[in-house]
Amino acid sequence: MKIPDKLQPLIDDGIVDEVIRALRSGKEASIYIVRCGDELRCAKVYKDLRTRGFQARAQYQEGRRVRSSRQARAMGRSTRFGRKAQETAWKSAEVDALRHLATAGVRVPEVFGFFDGVLLMELVSDANGEVAPDLGELSLSEELAREYHEFLIGQIVRMLCAGLVHGDLSEYNVLVDAQGPVIIDLPQVVSATGNNNAETMLMRDVNNITATLGRSAPDLLSTRFGEEMWLRFERAELQPDSVLTGEFIDDERSADVEGTLIAIEDAREQELLRQAGREAAEEP
Repeated sequence: MKIPDKLQPLIDDGIVDEVIRALRSGKEASIYIVRCGDELRCAKVYKDLRTRGFQARAQYQEGRRVRSSRQARAMGRSTRFGRKAQETAWKSAEVDALRHLATAGVRVPEVFGFFDGVLLMELVSDANGEVAPDLGELSLSEELAREYHEFLIGQIVRMLCAGLVHGDLSEYNVLVDAQGPVIIDLPQVVSATGNNNAETMLMRDVNNITATLGRSAPDLLSTRFGEEMWLRFERAELQPDSVLTGEFIDDERSADVEGTLIAIEDAREQELLRQAGREAAEEP
């Protein structure tokens, strides 16, 4: 296959020995299986802003820290320097999140390096050494669906305690290896305390996972883990090992209807883009 331009420097420098094949292509990046010595790894090549179909929305970038006040001001004014800084911040957000979450005890792919818009990381594999399936590809027993749900709710709690919300968690962004679920795809991760949309995104993440696993264990569909964990987070009562009940009683606060509609529309748009990417990747 033709070697992507951004991977050629890694081959020239001996970081990557061979590009095996394309794995998938999405709205903001293309992923390749590469060989590094005796190991197979993933190389995630981020698309440039000018060629990327998905524009990073302000609601995802709100609350993200940048290295200097000058960068922040330039990004706010959308100057040429500001757009470049915004592009760099978007591309580096995932590697920063992966390292931070791994330290917090969240199951995410191991990072091996970040090289000018290319993230080199662990290839998540199943027991046979093949690329691990995503959660939506599996036919689960009711017992295993409950087990995965409990584990993933615990992972979301750990992420929240680490100050982050995935923002796009679904059956397509959870791979299942021999040890269980692994959370992937984090360029849109948001600050739990610095982003006004964090609560809405957390609810969407929890509801997406619950809806998927609820197909095998329907009793999960009546749980309210998202509301419970957010309330405990706001009250500073949430800990990484907190045990939740899934029960929640609504209070009298008015619902964020506009925020919910935005989240639903985003989820619909992202699902269409994912399907298109999968179809393109499956074409011979």
